[in-house]
Amino acid sequence: MIARNFDSDLRDKFEFYSYRNAADILASSFPEQFSDILSALRNMDITKEMIRRPGGSKGPIAKHVDTLFSDDWIETRITADLHVKLLHAKRTKDNPILREYSREGYLDGHRIDFVRGRVALDLEWNSKDQTYDRDLYAFSAFYDAGAIDVGVIITRGFSLDNGFFRSLGKVLKKDDTEGAEEVYKKFGASTTWMGKLLYRLDAGRNGGCPVLAIGITPNCVR
Repeated sequence: MIARNFDSDLRDKFEFYSYRNAADILASSFPEQFSDILSALRNMDITKEMIRRPGGSKGPIAKHVDTLFSDDWIETRITADLHVKLLHAKRTKDNPILREYSREGYLDGHRIDFVRGRVALDLEWNSKDQTYDRDLYAFSAFYDAGAIDVGVIITRGFSLDNGFFRSLGKVLKKDDTEGAEEVYKKFGASTTWMGKLLYRLDAGRNGGCPVLAIGITPNCVR
């Protein structure tokens, strides 16, 4: 599935994991969004200096990824009320609705970084790994509500490992002078990387939502 949907140049730079046929769904049902994603991957240009710089609420890599998607991809929040009817099991004209009520805010507050049409995409570079639970729950909520058909998560791949980050030396301060801390210490085992995502997908935490996981590798970094 990966080989037929992603050319070798992309397979050399990224890891791909498709759950519930996500890659095929993207390529066949959403060609415009799929083209946007392929273009973003090909134009991704991460430098070692970007990795070494401080992050904050939105670091250099997240800001760079923002520039790779057009304004058609919008940060989106979902809210929904639930309308409930309790019916007699053998409903006839003489058996009316037993009870009817609404639960306001049944879905509320779930956000996704980028949504275009029925395709959702999140980037997770270096957050706490519990962030994946939030992302996958949001995908599931949007999917169950009929708002999206497929989700994509771009994150650090397996090969962006401790050895790679050790090779980058010291962090850079905001003024681009070298700091005292080693870069690898920013990227602990409990942060967002593919190993922490796949076991959640294997456990089905995305619910019924098809998900394509894309891992950034050292071949993306110059």
